[in-house]
Order: sequence, then structure tokens, then C-alpha cells
Amino acid sequence: MAASDHMTSTDTLTTVVVPGQHLMTALLGPRDQYLRRVEEQFPETSVSVRGNEISLRGADAEQVGRLFEELVGLVERGHELDDRTVDRAIGMVRSDERPTEVLTHQVLKGAKGRNVRPKTAGQKRYVDAIRNNIITFGVGPAGTGKSWLAVAMAVQALQAKQVQRIILTRPAVEAGERLGFLPGDLMAKIDPYLRPLYDALYDMVDPEGAARLLERGTVEVAPLAFMRGRTLNNSFIILDEAQNTTPEQMKMFLTRIGFGSKVVVTGDATQVDVPDGRSGVRGLERVLGGIDQLAFVNLTAADVVRHQIVADIVAAYEREDASSRRGADAGHREHRRQRGVSADG
Repeated sequence: MAASDHMTSTDTLTTVVVPGQHLMTALLGPRDQYLRRVEEQFPETSVSVRGNEISLRGADAEQVGRLFEELVGLVERGHELDDRTVDRAIGMVRSDERPTEVLTHQVLKGAKGRNVRPKTAGQKRYVDAIRNNIITFGVGPAGTGKSWLAVAMAVQALQAKQVQRIILTRPAVEAGERLGFLPGDLMAKIDPYLRPLYDALYDMVDPEGAARLLERGTVEVAPLAFMRGRTLNNSFIILDEAQNTTPEQMKMFLTRIGFGSKVVVTGDATQVDVPDGRSGVRGLERVLGGIDQLAFVNLTAADVVRHQIVADIVAAYEREDASSRRGADAGHREHRRQRGVSADG
């Protein structure tokens, strides 16, 4: 689809031939809006369109050529482009990843015929890890689709008869005095903590189908405390908001796993609500890393699929955390240096 002639190291000419004039409008966007977006992101490369040929000249011509080939592939497969998809495709191509492999990977056809797919390369790695391992830890900030994709994978496994039931669980971190003031029985009190898992389930299965699954016990939604003393066989188990477990609760949960089961643990280490910050997620990769059939997938601001402002906020916090860690490390080094000088003196 693309031909390339090298002029100089900084002046490369590449031509992308789009297979069909009918694809051009979807590819370039209304009033060439997607074309302008690409030009803004690659200012050192000029783009010229004639008929169904796109000519590229400049330092990034080959990379932009790969980008247009990938966008053509998405359009050919019925994928509707929008500004966010084009931006994600640009980021993936820059990272040497293929948007056609990531964005067309279908996990599940959800409620109302909606296709559930990963939207970033990080989400694709997460989905692949869940498929290929017994236990997967998905760790990352809010908005990265950790819980939503885990529930989609659970429903897919149930439909494929790979498991007999789904268990969705979360720690109720305020199970002490504040929870006691809420009206109703125990399940009514913990329901607000479990509501996000119900919402994800209703995205995957129509309300009537979800109600039937819950009534039969095929899908169980329960607080983490209900897991104690059980052995969970032939189940797809999701532990959500795992940063709010204690290390003891995390060990209890992981040792509940029985034969034929698959587990996904999601968490955001920046949102710990447990007393004294004793989170069951912190340091876990160091303890469990290297165990066969167990994987850790770390998602970042680049994987946030909510409003752009959410990604910007997460990125700002990540920069601040990195800066604080560097400052703390420098302080520790200076403290050790001063102690060394003092000892010598």
C-alpha cells in the first residue's frame, strides 16, 4: 500500500495508496479534520492528497505513512474514526504498536449489541494477560478500564462455558462505624460499595439477563469479608479496588482460589483508604513476581479512556508523584552522606 523513496536522512518521500476513493472521507474526516490532526502532530512532514493517494515528505514520512496505513485498516474493518481514536492511533504508531491489532480486538458483544474492545495498547496487554494467566493484577489510575474490561472477560468466559459462575467482590473499607449508620440489613449497607460492579455487569448483559444470573447465583456480588473460609472452584473471580485490602486480606483472598478458576485483581495504589496506608497491593509485585501463570499489568495515564481532562489530571498526579519520589531519594542519599561524614569525623 505504501512506496518509499529515500532522498536524504531528513527528507523522505512516502506514498500511501488508499484502496478505494470511498474510504477517503472516513479516513480524512469531516472537512479533513483528521488530516489536520496528523499534520499538527508531525509538523516536520508535509502531507499532500490527490485522489486516493497520500504523499508524505519529511523527517517522519515513513512513520506517518504507517499511521495512514493503520487508519485505512481500521476504516476497512468498519471502525468509525473520531478525534480520540486518531490520537490513540498516533500514540500507538509512535510506540511501534499497531492500532489495527489493538482497536479491532473484540472481547465481547455487550448489551444492545455494543462491542467491547480495548482502546489502548495497555488495555490490550491487560486483556491478553487475563486470557493467558490464572491470576492477573491490573494496577493503574481511575478511568483505565480495569474493572470494566475484567467484567467483560468474566462474562465472555461464562458464555464460553469456561467457568460456571462469576464472583465480583470488593473490600468495604468503611465496614466499621460509618457503615453502621446506613439504613437496612448488611447487604443494603454494603450495596453502595458494590454498585460499580453491578454497573459494569449491566453494560455487558441486558438488565433482565443480569437479574436472572444474580437470582440463580451464577453471578455473585459480595464484599470481600464473605470470601473467608471458602474455596472458589470453576469461577471467574474479580477483586476490585484491591488497594483497600490489608496485606492479610489479600493473602486470605489469593488462597481461596480453587481448580478451574481465573482471578483478576484491580487496584489503584494512589487511592488507598485503609488505615495507616497498609495496602495489600503495595509491594505485591516484588513478593509474587516470577510465579508462573500470574501476571502484573501496570496501566498509566496513557490508558485513561474517560474525558481527556481525566487523563490530564492523572498525568499531572503521576508527574508530582515521580517528583516527590526523586526528592525523597535525594534526601535519603544526602542523609546517608552526612552520616558517613559524621562517622568519619
